[in-house]
Amino acid sequence: MTQAPYLTGQFLLAMPGMGDPRFERAVIAMCAHDDSGAIGIGLGAVIGGLGFHELLRQFEIDPGDVPDAPVHFGGPVEMRRGFVVHSRDWEGQDTIDVAGRWALSGTIDILRAIASGQGPAHWLVALGYAGWGGGQLEGELATPGWFTSPASTDILWGEAAADRWTSAYAAAGVDPRLLVSGAGHA
Repeated sequence: MTQAPYLTGQFLLAMPGMGDPRFERAVIAMCAHDDSGAIGIGLGAVIGGLGFHELLRQFEIDPGDVPDAPVHFGGPVEMRRGFVVHSRDWEGQDTIDVAGRWALSGTIDILRAIASGQGPAHWLVALGYAGWGGGQLEGELATPGWFTSPASTDILWGEAAADRWTSAYAAAGVDPRLLVSGAGHA
């Protein structure tokens, strides 16, 4: 018997021409995946006109000296819900360790910690998430549209959102310009 290939702690990358504009050049950090479904946070695109300082002000949190980082388009589900993908050197009551690679938090305590200089060393903020019900992602993976690759914290923390897609493909040894958007017939 073989174990199911779950994607927790990996990247889910949109294939060129996948057909869904919400996921064009998407880089999704897969945070949970099992028989009951999957959740990932998109980190390949930012929300124009919204920075971290503005988000903090909406919660009446003083940004202090923290950099005004971009806020990412985490996915089309619950766009008013925020998440922080971060290094594992900080933990709050809702923090989830993601396969020993990074952590995920979704409550206001991490925003306060970051603003006060007491948060994780590395962090990315996103609104929304990508979610799949039980078996749904597996069905999508059986058709052209998604590419899975090992996740790299160097890409998460060291690349701009606009560069993550190309960098993640390159790290997997794939040139996305050579990929086709559909299946062929023999």
